Amino acid sequence: MNNSQQLNRSLGLGMVVVVVIGNIIGSGVYKKVAPMAAELHSSGWVLICWVLAGIISLFGALSNAEIASMLADTGGEYVYYQKIYNRFFAFIFGWSLFIVIQTASISALAYVFSQSLNSIVPLPPVLSSWQHINIAGVFYPFENFNVKLTAILLILVLTWLNSLGIKIGARFSAGILMLVFTGILTIIIFGLSSPHSHIGNVFEMKTTNNLPVTFSAVFTSMLAAFWAYQGWATVGYIGGEVRNQYKNIPRGIAIGVFIIIATYVTVNATYLSLLPITTLENIYRSQNMVAAIEAVKVFWGSHGGLFISALIAVTTLGCTHATILVSCRTYFAMAKQGMFFPKLAKLNTAHAPVNSLWYQGTWACILVLSGTFDQLTDMIIFAVFIYYGATTLGVFILRKKMPDAPRPYKVWGYPVVPAIVVLFSAALFFNTIYARPREAAIGMVLMLTGVPIYLVLRKRKKKHDQAMIDET
Repeated sequence: MNNSQQLNRSLGLGMVVVVVIGNIIGSGVYKKVAPMAAELHSSGWVLICWVLAGIISLFGALSNAEIASMLADTGGEYVYYQKIYNRFFAFIFGWSLFIVIQTASISALAYVFSQSLNSIVPLPPVLSSWQHINIAGVFYPFENFNVKLTAILLILVLTWLNSLGIKIGARFSAGILMLVFTGILTIIIFGLSSPHSHIGNVFEMKTTNNLPVTFSAVFTSMLAAFWAYQGWATVGYIGGEVRNQYKNIPRGIAIGVFIIIATYVTVNATYLSLLPITTLENIYRSQNMVAAIEAVKVFWGSHGGLFISALIAVTTLGCTHATILVSCRTYFAMAKQGMFFPKLAKLNTAHAPVNSLWYQGTWACILVLSGTFDQLTDMIIFAVFIYYGATTLGVFILRKKMPDAPRPYKVWGYPVVPAIVVLFSAALFFNTIYARPREAAIGMVLMLTGVPIYLVLRKRKKKHDQAMIDET
């Protein structure tokens, strides 16, 4: 076993961009247009929400980049929050990543991979007689257990792959992304050039229910879009493994988010040109259909369904892998400071935080059993925007606390751009409580379970520090 507890700085700008995009582009680009259509009843408003969500994500990324240019290190926001706020808030963030944000992201992505695989090669039923077993009438752990079991196996295999080292993991992500972008470009080219495509429908602002679009409906719809954009900040978790991190991380975030916005707006415009808004509403109500699959079937028939199912499987495979790769670094950083389970500070001979990977993988497997895809994603976005707002607010705080600190990058449009992100994060927080109370409540309860954990760990750390002083 290698006794070194230092991670290797082996990633350049190109790989940073790969990690940013790999952590963002997942199932949302194929699935989320349907729930947005069901909420807004207008293709024009759906496209507006994709653009707005992209702009807010870009503003958040630019704000995050200023802080990353000052404080980049392994752990991302966990490290930033210790400087901006205090150890307690930093710990609650790290705990939230572990208990809900990143592990639930891994679970949701793996679940969609399994659904796509099941549509290509039907998975044999497993424990089907147990499917009605439930917890409080909310969670059905054995429902679709063949799909859930496949998701669990994927998480375990990718966790093992990431234990082989970050360079192997990053190269795997790069290869997957090449396949993904080739597939998405194919959809755009063949979809928009199809005689079945009606570009004028994309910009139709009239609603199918003849009612005005409400403020709450826009925010609830954007909750779905933000799942598709979520993940750009996670590159900060590997700050200790990036060369020239103070420049490469901000640049990588900005480049990656620009590429994603252009891709999402174009491919969703393609879906909207091929499928009437009423069809997308029916797709959402069916719960067993995927918008992208139905769109490709319009111009390629059943063969198109097979193509897009394979593309979704490859995309979610790549995003699951990228999320597993970066997320465990925060728990490693916390453990090194004595603020998480001590075993998580261990590195293997490949300089990978092996125990952090396996703790993360185990909890993600448990979350696979806990709920449906949309339950998980709404819960994640509710939690993550608390911290997006907190990080962006940190731009204002650090300019007051550390006015003379070197800032290789300063956020464009200060103070307006970060102020928009802070206000939007607050609005999304309260709207989610109103529109999705169950998901908001579960997310909040899971995050707050970190309070007693923090108190126990702080007490243990104080005893350890005092013992070290006594020995000297």
